[in-house]
Amino acid sequence: MKKNLLAAAAICLFTNLGFSQARLVEKVEKKGSELVIPYEKYVFPNGLTLVVHEDNSDPIVHVDVTYHVGSAREEIKKSGFAHFFEHMMFQGSDNVGDEQHFKIVTAAGGTLNGSTNLDRTNYYETVPNNQLEKMLWLEADRMGFLLDAVTQKKFEVQRSTVKNERGQNYDNRPYGLVGEFTSKNLYPYGHPYSWLTIGYLEDLDRVDVNDLKKFFLRWYGPNNATLTIGGDVKAADVVKMVDKYFGSIPAGPAVEKTVLPAVKLSGDRYASFTDNYARLPILSKTYPTVPNYDKDMGALSCLAQILGQGKNSILYQQIVKSQKAISASSFSRFNELAGEFSFQITPFPGFSLSAMDSLLKQSLVAFEKRGVTDEDIEKFKGGIEAQYINGLQSVSGKVSQLAAFNTFTGNPNMIGKLLDMYRSVTKEDVWRVYNQYLKDKPSVTISVLTKGQNQKPAAPDNYTIDTQNYTAPNYGYDGLTYTKAKDNFDRSKTPGNGANPVVKVPPFWKKDLPSGVKIIGTANSELPTVTISISVPGGHLAQASDTSKIGLASMVADMLNEDTKKYTAEQMAVELQKLGSFISVSQTLDGISFNVQCLKKNVDKTLELLEEKMFSPNFTADAFNRLQKQALEGFKQLKSQPAAIATNVIDKLNYGTGNILGLSDNGTESTVKRLSLKDVQDYYNNYMTSQGTKVVVVGDITEGEILPKLAFLNKLPNKKINLPNPAPAPAIEKTKIYLIDVPKAAQTEFRVSNVTGLKYDATGEYYKAGLMNFALGGAFNSRVNLNLREDKGWTYGARAGFAGDKYTGEYQFSSGIRANATDSALVEVMKELKNYAANGITGEELAFMKSAIGQQDALRYETGNQKAGFIGRILTYDLPANFVETQNKILASLTKKEADALAKKWINPDKMNILLVGDKAKILPGLQKLGYEIIELDIDGNRK
Repeated sequence: MKKNLLAAAAICLFTNLGFSQARLVEKVEKKGSELVIPYEKYVFPNGLTLVVHEDNSDPIVHVDVTYHVGSAREEIKKSGFAHFFEHMMFQGSDNVGDEQHFKIVTAAGGTLNGSTNLDRTNYYETVPNNQLEKMLWLEADRMGFLLDAVTQKKFEVQRSTVKNERGQNYDNRPYGLVGEFTSKNLYPYGHPYSWLTIGYLEDLDRVDVNDLKKFFLRWYGPNNATLTIGGDVKAADVVKMVDKYFGSIPAGPAVEKTVLPAVKLSGDRYASFTDNYARLPILSKTYPTVPNYDKDMGALSCLAQILGQGKNSILYQQIVKSQKAISASSFSRFNELAGEFSFQITPFPGFSLSAMDSLLKQSLVAFEKRGVTDEDIEKFKGGIEAQYINGLQSVSGKVSQLAAFNTFTGNPNMIGKLLDMYRSVTKEDVWRVYNQYLKDKPSVTISVLTKGQNQKPAAPDNYTIDTQNYTAPNYGYDGLTYTKAKDNFDRSKTPGNGANPVVKVPPFWKKDLPSGVKIIGTANSELPTVTISISVPGGHLAQASDTSKIGLASMVADMLNEDTKKYTAEQMAVELQKLGSFISVSQTLDGISFNVQCLKKNVDKTLELLEEKMFSPNFTADAFNRLQKQALEGFKQLKSQPAAIATNVIDKLNYGTGNILGLSDNGTESTVKRLSLKDVQDYYNNYMTSQGTKVVVVGDITEGEILPKLAFLNKLPNKKINLPNPAPAPAIEKTKIYLIDVPKAAQTEFRVSNVTGLKYDATGEYYKAGLMNFALGGAFNSRVNLNLREDKGWTYGARAGFAGDKYTGEYQFSSGIRANATDSALVEVMKELKNYAANGITGEELAFMKSAIGQQDALRYETGNQKAGFIGRILTYDLPANFVETQNKILASLTKKEADALAKKWINPDKMNILLVGDKAKILPGLQKLGYEIIELDIDGNRK
């Protein structure tokens, strides 16, 4: 690494001389093979920090603005402010209209979002490189010119949206409140980690516009922000643009680093609650540890892996493999002010939570007897190295790392230091942190009980939160003033685009082996990694002619992840972790997929392990019985989740009860119960074949290098597999409502769908229909999302679109919508569909769609997974090499008349299945007034 620290006098350039006010404080360049993200760091007079990373491998740019404010800057009775404010930052500013932020970025061919956690809030966009100035204009406008655009109406809509988000992700999700109960019982009353980032509903109801404005003025100044830009840019050009748009924004109040004493527990704390949505109880146990970047974080991460991550972990061996628990895991979490080490265990029926508590303690005793081995350390280090390298595949990944490092340490160049810290972990370190933070130390144990079942917590609740002696922090909200920047240019003018980027579709090679194996690959030397996917014909469709044993392909895939002749599953996991490699087996609709990710230097050893998995599985009765029991218990849990119920049942309604496409690929309780070990072996014997097997290779490896290494695939049996064709879907005579009752559900899951029969076609009517639908349901600024989320505040998100493959195609609207708005929302959904089918797209929407999709190519081929998906489609659908050029011509020439005809042809609101999963008592009276026939179903989709 070459690091230049230049004297301030030599690098301070002044605006009146035509140069930037920015002060270059650091430049880091890569030297040799070290792991480093090169960058230049600047500081502006108003306190804004700019970090620029040049990466010219793809014509894209990622912009990240991270503000050092999260829920840890909140106080009792004012929780959720930081996250709420994140939503408000997308509602327009002086020069950006309401709902225009998403529209402008989408029209630029980009993607965007924001996120809030305990310690920071960030906003980010990934766009083609010719759109950078526009992104800086957008971000600067909401940093310096937001408050006059904040209205009471926008405030109320986003308050409702945040409530929906809380309902969807926490209140109405199994185990969604475990973190909330842990936090309030672990941290002292008033500690900023004692509540979740989402906040409490009563606090969201309490907040008003003025509170939010004060929050902005206190924390959203440039001096509390890091602007990080990475991609196909030149640092000098970036500095000039940032100076233009951000340089004149006044600094906000000074922000001091928060420092709090370490959390200490005087004794074990037990608390419990009943989860209305969980079908299985769980035990969660948490110990306080250290903040992020502490010297012990590496050893604690290694300890978590040894105790509860993977099949060779202590908990798996002691509790899961013996079929006492469905799952048992441990993890170590580090935040800016504190850290946590947690265990989570889900018992099998018949085992109590108190038994799980005892078994956990026994497992720790077993660990003490076993100790920490050299192999533990070796596999931990191998995994960490691969994790860090893989995290650098995208420019967004690199920018996110730089932004976080600078925000919390002031030093963007932390990746090498962190990796060195992990690499230096010793057995003694791991043993020391176990004794220092876990052994005989008090913890917080949360028992999650299920409704209507006679269960007891692990131990009686013994802790009462002490709310006395709390003094709210003085964050300095009094006397804040809103001062806007003064400029010598017109901010109301949206910057134009730079020159269009030159987008290169990844070059690829193809090879057909005599055995019938088809291989496609593309080389990419940016990172020393290799990704391989091998798909063998079979999968869910193999059961189409006998649906009595659906779920078999899923079980076969699970069994292929277990023992082989040479290795137990635990030994295999160890070997892979030492290499920093990953092999997983999964089922698809029409195959079994073997997926590999590894470092190039370890590709030979990894493929040896893959060959062992593919050709030498050892299907044991113990593994089969355990997986079967886990699957059966998993069905119970899925039946408590409205979204999972809706997804399964809509397929059943669309395709019929006897059609393989209408049945879950995981099977049902009755079909999985019928499975036997012999069924697994028979499937393996019958469906492992070379004919029709497809291989996708992406990464730092050439055709000449990889082909000899894949020669073992020629050992696959050379036989033809004929998969049954799915039966046609039944016709829908008229639109009806199908209702499934989930008592007390705060939201209703919507699925409005039909089978179009429109199969995937990259350059045919399927592709054109997708273009047509973009304005209706395919973007954030689509009609359905703007109506239901942004205008009404009824949902966290709504979408509609076509999905197609080689066998069939569907159209579907989906959303989770506030229960008391169910009937009104259904009226709006059907109105949007009918209006679009009748009147089609507007000229403005057509132009927006063409602009958005026409510029997306720059973002499509960056990462290994993106490249694999692209060439994988070419192989699966036998596409010509120039199909993207054909798509671009279709896009450019699509007319309103053509789009309108497609809408009329493929969107048919009069013949759709409407599935609503929610609280019947709340939603049925309103639905009965709408004039639809209503049919009630049970949670399996059967008529009552």
